[in-house]
Amino acid sequence: MSIQNNRNTAAAKAEAAYDPSMLNGTPRLDQSSVLAAYARWAPFYDFVFSRSFGFGRLFGLARRNALAHINARQGSLLEIGVGTGVALGDYARHLQVTGIDLSPEMLRVARKKVRDEGLTHVVDLLEMDASRLTFADGTFDTAATMFTITVVPHPEAVMAEIERVLKPGGEALIVSHFASERGWRHGLETLMTPLTSRLGWRPDFPVARLLDRPGLRHLETRSLDPFGVFSMVRLQRV
Repeated sequence: MSIQNNRNTAAAKAEAAYDPSMLNGTPRLDQSSVLAAYARWAPFYDFVFSRSFGFGRLFGLARRNALAHINARQGSLLEIGVGTGVALGDYARHLQVTGIDLSPEMLRVARKKVRDEGLTHVVDLLEMDASRLTFADGTFDTAATMFTITVVPHPEAVMAEIERVLKPGGEALIVSHFASERGWRHGLETLMTPLTSRLGWRPDFPVARLLDRPGLRHLETRSLDPFGVFSMVRLQRV
């Protein structure tokens, strides 16, 4: 049997074994669940996740850590899961920002923000499935997804699309909470999963799922302040 036939056979077996309804041994959020969760969140998302609000302050500090790296880059930026546009006003004005999100309710808030705040560096905000991007290959210099990869129904497909739309040498930056392998955090994450999945968030997502793309080289996984609850994964398009 040829090498190519071996590869095709292995790919077929992997596809047959893959269960898109499961993540890390537990039921995965489906697209309808994600849309329903964020439709509920949209009207007050900014209030809950503002930097001054207790729980949101945790997200805000991690976001600012990531933004410091993103804003040092140049060219075109794709934000996957832009939501209500919490980060849009904080992106450096030399970047050309395109945001996508699956939720029309979230995007409605983000578009109003762009108009009201005069965010001219935001090129477009589009309703789009992150696992089926409509952009051409090699479109963006940077792709960022913050607190999103752990809630999409098909994270492997999203990573494949990130790989495809990045230019050679471009960077993917992924910020989220990833599953602890052991200790008290691991136990807490297991207990929290049934509750947090109703909010559109999965605390038991393993970071290893992001690192197995042939066209993306892992640069670093960095714990972010405060307390290392969130991490930033940096990958480079080869």
